[in-house]
Amino acid sequence: MNEQSWQRISIDPKVMIGKPVVRGTRIPVELIVRMLAQGVPESDILREYPRLQPDDVRAALAYAAQVLANEDVFPLAVPA
Repeated sequence: MNEQSWQRISIDPKVMIGKPVVRGTRIPVELIVRMLAQGVPESDILREYPRLQPDDVRAALAYAAQVLANEDVFPLAVPA
């Protein structure tokens, strides 16, 4: 994730209980990723949340990808 993307995401315990949000808003990264996963076009998201910019949507996706990339995975044995 590049520096510009990091600057678009904010984590503050006083905003949305510390969930990652687009800086200067109360729009959670999770909401943006969830809407995209449900097939909502980016243009619809931007229309619904006029404070968002296209770079904010990309920053939310980059943030989510970075979190997943650094996630610890502990394989479990599955009975055959």
